[in-house]
Amino acid sequence: MDTECCWGECRRMAAAEPLTAFSRWYLYAIHGYFCEVMFTAAWEFVVNFNWKFPGVTSVWALFIYGTSILIVEKMYLYLKDKCNILVRCFIYTLWTYLWEFTTGLILRQFNACPWDYSQFDFDFMGLITLEYAIPWFCASFIMEQLVIRNTLRLRFDETAEPGAPTAPVALANGHVKTD
Repeated sequence: MDTECCWGECRRMAAAEPLTAFSRWYLYAIHGYFCEVMFTAAWEFVVNFNWKFPGVTSVWALFIYGTSILIVEKMYLYLKDKCNILVRCFIYTLWTYLWEFTTGLILRQFNACPWDYSQFDFDFMGLITLEYAIPWFCASFIMEQLVIRNTLRLRFDETAEPGAPTAPVALANGHVKTD
């Protein structure tokens, strides 16, 4: 434990802890949900020139994306030193297709599957389509490089008081000084 003096007040500091698996799952779920809405809005614009950009999704997307990205996080931690980024993204893309097909098949049993790709040329059972291979591959790259890597860097400080100022950060030319 270190001692922190801030604004004339000294207190003991506990080491900041990494986020829990549930906290990371929540962030991944919200990220996936947001991306789904933005993708469907962009798709609606590109295909139908709809300037309203109506993005849609399902509440199931929270579970689907949160769980999938948490599993990809585990894959990333295992594979990051074993293969290059292109191979990892290919593996993530394969996982995405498997996960999308499986969750879609389960949801279809309850008439709750929110997607139907049967109008695409290269669909399989309307649950997955090869036309999305490149977007899924690109999303895998972004997911690993921006979302997962940065989420794993986040820390939770149990001793921090909400709304209280944190210790001053030394800045040099607008950047955090790391001396």
